[in-house]
Amino acid sequence: MDKRQQKLTEENLKFRHTDKKSYNKKIILGSIVASFVAATPFLFYLYEYVPDSEKWETIFGTYSSVEYGSANVAMWVLAMKAVPLLLSLVWFFTCRHWWYHALLVPIAMFTFQFVSALNFDLRYVDEFEIIWLLPIMAIVFPSIYLIRAKMFNKINDAGKTMEELEEEFMIKPKTFWGKIKQYF
Repeated sequence: MDKRQQKLTEENLKFRHTDKKSYNKKIILGSIVASFVAATPFLFYLYEYVPDSEKWETIFGTYSSVEYGSANVAMWVLAMKAVPLLLSLVWFFTCRHWWYHALLVPIAMFTFQFVSALNFDLRYVDEFEIIWLLPIMAIVFPSIYLIRAKMFNKINDAGKTMEELEEEFMIKPKTFWGKIKQYF
């Protein structure tokens, strides 16, 4: 009986040790994400350090502002597009609700705006994004509605709570790349 009890306590210690490791990893990852979100105002205001001239000399090369007339204005426009895109991506990859696929629509919009802001030959930025978003919305909206309808059918039939159904429908990849792969 003594050996059996000792074996059980050793297994419990192994389980606690691995559980503590995964908890520590979650704390570290959460701290990194929280620090990134808290630093986004600083990321946005990096454009203030760009000179207000048409050419900007950097260690990566010379940047010449074609359409905007000023490198400072060009970086301001890029910051206006990049920061909401980054925050939306963080929200998408950290969201635990069943409706997180709806975040694909603003992510697609911010991506389109960011790419069009990079295209310096484009005369009118932020003009026709809704046209390009229609195919994405045509896929995301019905799928969200179907998931919602399936959840409410299960609520009425099984008597489960909303939290239990969210857990049932939640897809939980183990790694960051696993989360990315599930969408492609």
